[in-house]
Amino acid sequence: MRRVTLRCAARLVFTALWLLVEECRAETGAPSLAERVIWAVNSGGDAHTDVHGIHYKKDPLEGKLGKASDYGVRLPILRSSPEDQVLYQTERYNEDTFGYEIPIREEGDYILVMKYAEVYFAQSQQKVFDVRLNGHVVVKDLDIFDRVGHSTAHDEIVPFSIKRGKLSVHGEVSTFNGKLTVEFVKGYYDNPKICALYVMKGTLEDVPKLQPHPGLEKREEEEEEEDDGEGGESEKKSTSTSPKNPVRSGPRTPNPYATDNSSLMFPILVAFGVFIPTLFCLCRL
Repeated sequence: MRRVTLRCAARLVFTALWLLVEECRAETGAPSLAERVIWAVNSGGDAHTDVHGIHYKKDPLEGKLGKASDYGVRLPILRSSPEDQVLYQTERYNEDTFGYEIPIREEGDYILVMKYAEVYFAQSQQKVFDVRLNGHVVVKDLDIFDRVGHSTAHDEIVPFSIKRGKLSVHGEVSTFNGKLTVEFVKGYYDNPKICALYVMKGTLEDVPKLQPHPGLEKREEEEEEEDDGEGGESEKKSTSTSPKNPVRSGPRTPNPYATDNSSLMFPILVAFGVFIPTLFCLCRL
């Protein structure tokens, strides 16, 4: 009961802070988050407007490519507000690589936000795939369950820029023809998928953060501590096992049998041993 109360309190504080930020932006004349979003889709689901005012349109690939699934609607999604869980409960997947084309007419700095939740598999290495942006691999070997576990919201955030007809992402540059192609690449483990995605103008600081997940944060801290511990132990072992003044081995000792020719003399002695008695017997005849 106490855990539920704390979770509700955290959600209320999070919502209040976000509303305060939006109100400050409105007073200063800056565009709101919803106004900076140029394209948003609820993959595999119907149109939806989230708590930030972002309007996700119905999936344009419905009936054209891939398959829609609402298997996750039976599950509560951690790290997501109750109003927006539908964005993580529905999804589109395909048995081959698929994606969306997003028209972008203005230059500037942009953010691609992709929303995921693993609602079917209960262990890692069951669904692993890549994400490409106009041919550039921006997410490699995405294993949702391995990242956050089961029925838990996870956002992949990719910043990119378009300037002078060039797309720049993750240090790579390519020619931009007015369309942003987001592809979910078929891998060795099951099928690629996407729950929802949007593109907005801005920087990483402008992207709304998911609600905190105490269990996930604790696991990340433990992994960091383990990495630090393993690094310290390996350093100790390397310093303790290696002597300060190692003794180098000298030249290899010559093989004492290398110049031994006794093996060559043995057949000669045998031949003499057989020849002499034979000659003696012939002489007596």
